[in-house]
Amino acid sequence: MDKNQSTELLFEISHPGRRCHRLPPCDVPVVPLDRLIPRQFLTSSPPPLPEVGESDVVRHFVNLSTRNMSVDTNFYPLGSCTMKYNPKRHERLASLPGLANLHPLQTDESVQGMLELLWNLQNLLAEIAGLPAVSLQPAAGAQGELTALLVAAAYFRDKGEKRSRVLIPDSAHGTNPASAVIAGFDAVSVKSSPKGLVDMADLKAKLDDRTAVFMITNPNTLGLFDGQILDVTAMLHEKKALVYLDGANMNAILGKTRPGDFGADMMHYNVHKTFTGPHGAGGPGAGPIAVRDYLAPYLPVPVVVRDAQGRFRLDYHRPKSIGRVRSFFGNVGILIRGYCYIRTLGPDGLRQVSEQAVLNANYLLARIKDFLEVPHGDRCMHEFVASARTLRRERRISAMDIAKRLLDFGYHAPTVYFPLTVPEALMIEPTETESRETLDSFASTLRQIQAEDAEYLQKAPHTLSISRPDEVKAAREPILRWKPDSEPRPNR
Repeated sequence: MDKNQSTELLFEISHPGRRCHRLPPCDVPVVPLDRLIPRQFLTSSPPPLPEVGESDVVRHFVNLSTRNMSVDTNFYPLGSCTMKYNPKRHERLASLPGLANLHPLQTDESVQGMLELLWNLQNLLAEIAGLPAVSLQPAAGAQGELTALLVAAAYFRDKGEKRSRVLIPDSAHGTNPASAVIAGFDAVSVKSSPKGLVDMADLKAKLDDRTAVFMITNPNTLGLFDGQILDVTAMLHEKKALVYLDGANMNAILGKTRPGDFGADMMHYNVHKTFTGPHGAGGPGAGPIAVRDYLAPYLPVPVVVRDAQGRFRLDYHRPKSIGRVRSFFGNVGILIRGYCYIRTLGPDGLRQVSEQAVLNANYLLARIKDFLEVPHGDRCMHEFVASARTLRRERRISAMDIAKRLLDFGYHAPTVYFPLTVPEALMIEPTETESRETLDSFASTLRQIQAEDAEYLQKAPHTLSISRPDEVKAAREPILRWKPDSEPRPNR
């Protein structure tokens, strides 16, 4: 096989008559398909699926896999979207037949083991959050945000209060305002102070009786713990509003402090960011939420409960519930991995995770701050935001140039140009499992890159099959379908 053949589409390597399988003769009566499915739903010819042999399929996907970058093969200093290593032990446990072979339509009586696991997970997440009521149903962090805001909307509606606004710091994750708007609220931005924390004067000016929720990430997206948090939550509660904690950065405070204890009324977890669920390529994900007891009636159905006889069941009878947000019970396979992680480490282990994550981030910050500007101080939590603005001004080297060049060295690029409050931002998070040798190597590579010629960097990466695609054109004019008989083929 020639090197380029590994990048061809399955349609391009298809040949009529090739198969990966051979079916035995039919041993049941043959029934015409149009007796089972109405004729108007049947096509006049078979779908034009590729016809390939087993070796072709295996080589195709193995070759594609070698082009992927993953946390199993590369260092992922991806700030804002924690890419924790996923222990293979969790994969083995989640694949046990007693877990993997269950069907979501089985009766509660036939899945008591799974329901007990999920019930225990609800309780563990409640304890970690300091909030007593949990829903495991949301399928991702962003959906967890939306679910919590729908719970808040139902709560105020039930009280007969018309609250229309959600306040959000200007350094927040972009999903925060998006979730607020989808939930029916007006998103109002709150400024950051020069120190990168919530501007208390601006918060006070925008906080009124229309406010339903203040969404805050703490530590925030600059990697800073906002020590004003008790004053913030007191201000919101004085107005009878709710405080939502974006749990994206729980990896920094896991086992050290609890959102419920510093005043949060609702929060979501990103299982992949905090409890090592596998992540990438758009899913699968899980975004459980935890809320105060007076918000529990509005949680999505079903919720796992245990009766007086110690039996577990899915409780659908919740008249004030916002209803389902996901089919069946959510992404249970991902929740199992999170449960395994929590049970493996225990309270002391979870605390050590946060301590090591913070230590690694501060070590890396110390290694690079002499040649890359770090606008918000010499200390951070689990991540920090460097800036290439001086390099851009003096040598025409941008954050994007640095990020693209890192790919040539086998590193995934950090998050760039976020948060928007930092010009030429490079958001870096090493996580707790990376070794000192890896961090030293990454810091040395960054030092080498920033000293390279600007024109050379502007053409990076130099070693990959794709350098710099036109991302604006791709977003505005996406090619969603390619027909095998069309010419020319879209550019790879």
